[in-house]
Amino acid sequence: MAYSETNVVIGGLAHIPVVIGVFGLVQAFIQSKIGESQSKNTPVTPAPTATKSPSRKTAHSDVPVNTYKPRDPFIGSVVENYSLLKEGAIGRVNHITFDLSKGNPLLQYVEGQSIGIIPAGVDGNGKPHKLRLYSIASTRHGDNFSGKTVSLCVRQLQYEKDGKTIDGVCSTYLCNISPGEKVKITGPVGKEMLLPKEEDANIIMLATGTGIAPMRAYLRRMFDPTEREKNNWEFRGKAWLFMGAPKSANLLYDEDFKQYESQFPENMRYTKAISREQNNSKGGRMYIQDRVLENAQEIFSLIEDPKTHIYLCGLKGMEPGIDEAMSSAAKAKGINWSELRPQLKKAGRWHVETY
Repeated sequence: MAYSETNVVIGGLAHIPVVIGVFGLVQAFIQSKIGESQSKNTPVTPAPTATKSPSRKTAHSDVPVNTYKPRDPFIGSVVENYSLLKEGAIGRVNHITFDLSKGNPLLQYVEGQSIGIIPAGVDGNGKPHKLRLYSIASTRHGDNFSGKTVSLCVRQLQYEKDGKTIDGVCSTYLCNISPGEKVKITGPVGKEMLLPKEEDANIIMLATGTGIAPMRAYLRRMFDPTEREKNNWEFRGKAWLFMGAPKSANLLYDEDFKQYESQFPENMRYTKAISREQNNSKGGRMYIQDRVLENAQEIFSLIEDPKTHIYLCGLKGMEPGIDEAMSSAAKAKGINWSELRPQLKKAGRWHVETY
């Protein structure tokens, strides 16, 4: 998933905003638990779990950040660059891996962080391009388990302007780059999307498109056989991935996720919403929120556990829609969403990264 300093329209990702319904369901359920034993005239107090979690700053104080900065980036080289899409897919999405072995110091990172990429060349004013941030799609050990590579999942950005199709500067640069070429890399950055340290935590993941990048890293860390051998951390909780795509051919890392589910049926669950191929119960297109509605009771049972965390990646432009949907859902149940949302975030169980 990429982040830019400009507001853009991502072609082929119109299905992302529908995840907003998930949050309304989540917050309504938790708030109902808070107020079950209270009268309507009694002020609502935070759930017990909202005050017991350690702050993210304390819990992740050992996480590396800003080893390399924009003024002095690390120069990595491309190891591989290949398409993640199957025939008939919409758009262009590539998996790109960079060699970090020559870094001094080594650029180290953990799952859920991002790195910056500074594309080669200059902009229309003759100035160097500004960096773009991309969510890391590999574990700290890298795809080859050497601990000296990092991988990204990049969708080529395309949008319309004045009747013309404009290609995103950095995403096009990355999708076109060849093995052996040099790339300016910064970071790592970010602590919002890190996994909890508890091995028995429950992880609910909501992803569409390249928002799958951090989720892929989480799931490899949890279930890849080599990762499990290397980690001083053995996942024993439940991981539930909700993946949205317009077509089956656009499902990213699909075979890996199906394999994890097959090998670890007690711990891994994989639920897909394919908007242009599946219908919801009302006959409309199937989105992530429809899948959540189908599985609401099980999801809510997990959320009652203070060790359950929810992760979402998406477009920044959907945030107003999220608040609107959450407020509407909360109002229908007599709940004030603007009061509940900070409680969940303070508890460190609500992880959202938008761009």
